[in-house]
Amino acid sequence: MSGSLLLEEHLDGTADDGVAVVRRARRSPRRRRRLVLAGLSVLLFAVVAARVLLGDFTFTVPDFFRILFGAEIPGASFILMEAKLPRAVLGALVGVAFGVAGAIFQATLRNPLASPDVIGVSMGASAFAVVAIVLLDLEGAPVSLAAILGAVAAAVLVRLVAGPGGTHHLVLAGIGMAAALLSVVHYVFTRANVWDMQLVLRWLTGSVSSADWPTIRLLTVALLVLLPLVTWATRALPVLELGEDAATGLGVGPHRSDLVLMLAVLLTAVGVAAAGPIAFVAFLAGPIARLLLGGRTTLVGAALVGATIVVGADYVADYLLDDINFPTGVVTGAFGAPFLLWLLASGRTGRRVA
Repeated sequence: MSGSLLLEEHLDGTADDGVAVVRRARRSPRRRRRLVLAGLSVLLFAVVAARVLLGDFTFTVPDFFRILFGAEIPGASFILMEAKLPRAVLGALVGVAFGVAGAIFQATLRNPLASPDVIGVSMGASAFAVVAIVLLDLEGAPVSLAAILGAVAAAVLVRLVAGPGGTHHLVLAGIGMAAALLSVVHYVFTRANVWDMQLVLRWLTGSVSSADWPTIRLLTVALLVLLPLVTWATRALPVLELGEDAATGLGVGPHRSDLVLMLAVLLTAVGVAAAGPIAFVAFLAGPIARLLLGGRTTLVGAALVGATIVVGADYVADYLLDDINFPTGVVTGAFGAPFLLWLLASGRTGRRVA
């Protein structure tokens, strides 16, 4: 009898130890996720503060809040409210849109090369915008609308060309579509006059230098509509990352994957419409966030990384050289390409879902 009691106590103790181990294993990724997201939030705040307060014309924190709440300081008020602050806010919003869109593409298609930059979505927006500027002589809101239509049209056409061949065919079709659209852009570029060339270059490289509050308001409204839809639609993202066959077996059909991708296309479209196709942001935000989180996909992390990249790159583009202001996309491309090669060479593109 006593031996039986001892055995039961031993088994109960072993079970308790096993439960404790499982609980610790579950808490560890959650703790890391909270710490990483908190760190990224602090980093984004610091980069935005540097973009707004530092540079050629510096602001103290008290002066910043005085101007923000309505005080008029000759010269300083205009620089802050019409140049520095709009660029920082627009950069953060565009970075969120690109970061979330890129992470969705890569997670849903289970391919680190699957981003709006590569599969033709960004180039579709650029091509339609360039055609609207050069051939149709449009400007302002109609050009932004053309960019949105171009992104959606390119995504739909790629999906139709890829057919039921799976994500591999989709990526290949997207690469081919991007190459074809780039040829269209090059042809239209040869027809542009000197003034139009400046606008065309913005739609080819991406920049937040022309940020204004009407654009920021429109982008904010678009994100307030799209991001809740993305949150709802991506509840099935962990299942979609298992692959089409596994997802179908678990009751998540291909229509959910198409819906998630279309929302990512719309996020890319509104981002491009606001600031042009800033290179490599959508490509790198997801891998960097996964690297920090131990290989787990998180849209919040990708959004924070994307916003930090765009705002930081805009600061570098504005102040890297004294006499030259580079477009934001030039800096993200210059720093993004080597980092992407390092990610691929080191094999740090694996995914787990959290």
